[in-house]
Amino acid sequence: MANEARPCPCDIGDRFEYGGLGHEVQVEHIKAYVCKPSASTEKAVVVIQDIFGWQLPNTRYMVDMLAANGYIAICPDFFVGKEPWNPSDDWSTFGEWLKTRDARKIDQEADVVLRYLKQQCSAKKIGVVGFCWGGIVVHHLMMKYPELKAGVSVYGIIRDSDDRYNLLKPTFFIFGEKDDVIPLDQVTLLEQKLKQHCKVDYRVKTYPGQTHGFVHRRREDINPQDKPYIEEARKDMISWLNKYI
Repeated sequence: MANEARPCPCDIGDRFEYGGLGHEVQVEHIKAYVCKPSASTEKAVVVIQDIFGWQLPNTRYMVDMLAANGYIAICPDFFVGKEPWNPSDDWSTFGEWLKTRDARKIDQEADVVLRYLKQQCSAKKIGVVGFCWGGIVVHHLMMKYPELKAGVSVYGIIRDSDDRYNLLKPTFFIFGEKDDVIPLDQVTLLEQKLKQHCKVDYRVKTYPGQTHGFVHRRREDINPQDKPYIEEARKDMISWLNKYI
């Protein structure tokens, strides 16, 4: 699942055996996983889940990685208690499942999380990173929330919206060359339209030979041929956040 017009099943990839360094909190009506850096900071990043939910160890690994790089990092349950997709579920029901988890109807949850970061964590500079379904959420938020300093959408784009190129703050789009969910012609069109219409900094980068989920659902230690690109994409993500937050 990484674009609205062509919802497509995702491979769970490599499950990380990872417990996490952070802790779970209740943020108003939302549960969330939070990890903080060792030194105090006013910088924070909201990490948005893929279809497999906020408790996926792979995503929590990304949260902890951001915290290790100096950010208060939080991964809220943007499904708000609804079941995440399970790889054993019947893919023929995916479309119906997705209708109740609209990536562009999360503003209430976004408001709650931003309020928590500002009031409870003293965050003053906030960015957002999202994977797959969460990448669509990032694209949406970066067109609506000027308070977000930077966004990174990892293999997720909005397709069917006339305003999808009107980004408010710097946004980085990461794609894999061999992604069956987001064909390269969609990536090319996004880049062309952003060049024509976008008035803020943006970047679109495609990583050679990589498939959907490579940044957070592939382990570099068991995919040696992909390791350079996995590591490069993660470094690029951090560099983008560091530049604008």
